[in-house]
Amino acid sequence: MSHRLQSYTAYSIGHAIVWAAILAAVAAFGGKERFGRTLPVFCGWWIGWTSATIARYGYPPPKSRPRWVRDEGTRSAPR
Repeated sequence: MSHRLQSYTAYSIGHAIVWAAILAAVAAFGGKERFGRTLPVFCGWWIGWTSATIARYGYPPPKSRPRWVRDEGTRSAPR
C-alpha cells in the first residue's frame, strides 16, 4: 500500500465518504425519526474527530530517541 494512503488525511476522507453514504441511506430509507436519531451520533463522531485532529497538530508525537536511551529504563539494576 502506498505511504500516501496510510495518512490521517486518507483516513479522514474515507470516514467522510462512509458517513455521507450512511446519512444519505438513512435519509432516503430510514424516515425522519431514524435520521433524527442518527444525526446526533454523526455529530458526536465529528466532535471526536475534530478533537483528535487538533490534538494531532497541537501535540505531535515525540521525537525518536537513540536506542541506548530507549533501552535504559528496561535494564535491571546491577546486584
